Amino acid sequence: MTSRDPRAEEKHLLVADQGAVRVLTLNRPHLRNALDMPLRVALAEALESAMAETSVRAVVLAGAGGTFCSGGDVSAMRRQPEAESRPRAEAAQRVVRAVWRGPKPVVAAVEGFAYGAGASLALACDRVVASSDAVFNTAFTGVGLAGDLGISWSLPRRVGAARARQMMLMPEPVRGARALELGLADELTEPGGALARAIADAGRLAAGPPLALAAIKRLLLAGPHDPYETLDREIENQVALFDSEDFAEAVAAYGERRKPVFRGR
Repeated sequence: MTSRDPRAEEKHLLVADQGAVRVLTLNRPHLRNALDMPLRVALAEALESAMAETSVRAVVLAGAGGTFCSGGDVSAMRRQPEAESRPRAEAAQRVVRAVWRGPKPVVAAVEGFAYGAGASLALACDRVVASSDAVFNTAFTGVGLAGDLGISWSLPRRVGAARARQMMLMPEPVRGARALELGLADELTEPGGALARAIADAGRLAAGPPLALAAIKRLLLAGPHDPYETLDREIENQVALFDSEDFAEAVAAYGERRKPVFRGR
């Protein structure tokens, strides 16, 4: 695998090609690859670029340092009015739109944690390869939020509506074997093996018929409920919640290493 950018090691997103497979690696290992605003923008741009390049036939999303993504960067969060929180929410949904609207299959390689927005990001992909010690957790209510990056559309379609409701209302860690059983993951590997398997699977997809694969993605997104309307509804809810006292309390509690006390305002 060769880097496409000689300065890639300095960036929070690494971009490399292996044949027709584009590998995008979240590279904030000191924060377990938490998604801040610059990373959201960089990831969206990289996905859009991969979808537009004819030499790329499939995409792999991975995380550096032995973990996929711990979710939104809580250390950078604070209570915000709509004018500040809306661009943040829209940047997150831009990532998912790039995955869903793009004609090329996207495979998530999940090692370690896929929490909150990290779980959403993995579940937005067309295939999820996880290591046996990977841990998924919706986790949004822990910071007083309701979920984004399409999880309110993708999660019910993977685990069923009733189970998705419980997983969002009462988040609990779901580990490798159970994640496979529930449908959060499509393939399980030994620890440390998710990326290699994801690249192999993406290579198989890259050798497939591009027009047919693109049509399959379009057809599976179509249905009685518009997934893009779901993204818009998630934005409206996230924007409102970011300006709530409960959210401010959750962020403060995170920094003080205590349980938040929610008051519903």
